Amino acid sequence: MFDERSARKEFLSAPPSVPTVVAAFLEPGVAALMLVVCHTVYGADFDGPSTALVILLLVLMFPGINRFGKTGVGVGIDIALSWLGVLFVLALVGYASRGLREFDQRMLMAWALATPLLQWACTFAGTRLLRWRATLPELRRPAVIIGANQMGVRVGDMLNERRAFGHDFLGFFEDRDKSRLSLPEHMQVLGPLAELPGFIEAHGVKDVFVTLPLTSQPRILNLMAMLQNTTASLHFVPDVFGVSIIQGRLTDMGGIPVVGLLVTPFDGINGFVKRVSDVVLSCLILVGIAPVLLLVALGVKLSSPGPVIFKQRRTGLDGEVIEVYKFRSMTTQDNGPVVQQATRDDPRITPFGAFIRKTSLDELPQFVNVLQGRMSIVGPRPHALAHNEQYRKIVKAYMARHKVKPGITGWAQVNGLRGETDTLDKMARRVEYDLEYLRNWSLGLDLLIIARTAKLMVFDRKAY
Repeated sequence: MFDERSARKEFLSAPPSVPTVVAAFLEPGVAALMLVVCHTVYGADFDGPSTALVILLLVLMFPGINRFGKTGVGVGIDIALSWLGVLFVLALVGYASRGLREFDQRMLMAWALATPLLQWACTFAGTRLLRWRATLPELRRPAVIIGANQMGVRVGDMLNERRAFGHDFLGFFEDRDKSRLSLPEHMQVLGPLAELPGFIEAHGVKDVFVTLPLTSQPRILNLMAMLQNTTASLHFVPDVFGVSIIQGRLTDMGGIPVVGLLVTPFDGINGFVKRVSDVVLSCLILVGIAPVLLLVALGVKLSSPGPVIFKQRRTGLDGEVIEVYKFRSMTTQDNGPVVQQATRDDPRITPFGAFIRKTSLDELPQFVNVLQGRMSIVGPRPHALAHNEQYRKIVKAYMARHKVKPGITGWAQVNGLRGETDTLDKMARRVEYDLEYLRNWSLGLDLLIIARTAKLMVFDRKAY
C-alpha cells in the first residue's frame, strides 16, 4: 500500500555521491594510514599515545574536503595549508599534555612531510580516475533543460563546466518564441515541450532539468505526467535566482518537505563540533600566548594614556549586540552612532598601535570572547553597529552573514579583504566571501583559514 509519509522521507533522503563519501574519508584516512606506516618504518610501538593521536586526528579532520575535480598548484597549496593547521593544533595539544615526548621525533617529522604529499597524490589520482570514467560512452549523461531563462542558462553553464565528468548539455526545450529569448550564442533551443518525449528516446537523454519559475506549477505537473513514460531522470531547479542561498537543504518537518534557503551551517552535530573546536583551540592558544598578552598589554599601557582593552559594541549572531575586546591601538575609542574606520597613516593610531595592528596582535583578547560564546575563532569579522546600519541598506544579503557567530579571522580576511573597506565594492566583496564561507563550512576549512591567518601575521605587508 502507498504510504505518503514514507514516500516523502524517501524524497528527502538523497544519498551522497561516491566521490563525496570517498572525499570525506580520504585525507583523514591517509593521515592515519601514514602514521601507522611511519611507526612500522621506524620500529616504534603503536601504543596508547599513538591510538590517542589517531583518534584526535580523525576528530579534527573528518569529514575531509571534497577536492576531486580541482587541478593545479592551488590544490596542493590548500592541502598543505589545511595539514599545517592540523599539525598546529596537534602540536599545541602535545605541548600542553606533554605528549610529544612519547614519540620518536624523526618518525613524527617523516609523518608530517609524507602525509600531504600522499594526500595530494590520492586527490590527483581520484580526479584523473573520475575524468577517465566519464569518457566511457555508456557513462555519458546527455542532458536537456526545460526553460530557457536566467536560471536555465546558469544550469547550462554548470553542465558545460562538468563535461569532463560525464555531462553532455544538448540544449533547451521552450514553448516561447526564440525572439523573446536571450541566450548565449553557444546555447540553442531544440524545440517545443511537446517534442521532448520523442527527443529523449531518440538521443538517449538521461537527465532533464526543469528550471521553470514557481508560478508555472500547472505546467510543471503536466510535464511530470508527460515524462513519466521516459527513462530520463527529472531534476527540478527552483527559480530562486537573486536569492543568496546559504546551506540550502531539504528537511522533513512532520512529514512535510521543507526547503531551507538561508539557514545556519551550525545545526545539530556541526554546531557541537564548531563549539568544541573553538573552546579547545582557544584554551590552548591562550595558554601558549599568555606571555605575549602580558607584553602587549604593557606596551599599550606605556605607549599612550587610556585603557589597555578597548571594548566596542558590534553585531553578533542573529543580530545580537555584543562587546568585542581588542588591545587599544588608537588615541580615540569610537563606539557611537558614527564610527570612522581606520585608514592607512591614520593619525589616531599610536606608534605601538600601528605595530600590533600590522601583526594582528590587537585581536588576541578576542579569544576570551570565543570562550564567552560571543565569537568563534573563524567566521565573518564583526562590524561596528554604525557600519551595519549603513551597509545593510545597500549591500545585497549583508545581514545574512550574521547567521553564524563572528570570528577573529575569516575567509574574506585571508583572501585579501583585511582592514579598511573604504568603498562599497570592497564591502560587497567581503560579504561575498563571508557567504561563501557559510555555504562551504567544514572543520577542514576552518583549519585552512587559521593556517593562512598565521602566515599573514608574519608576511602581510599591506596590513595597517
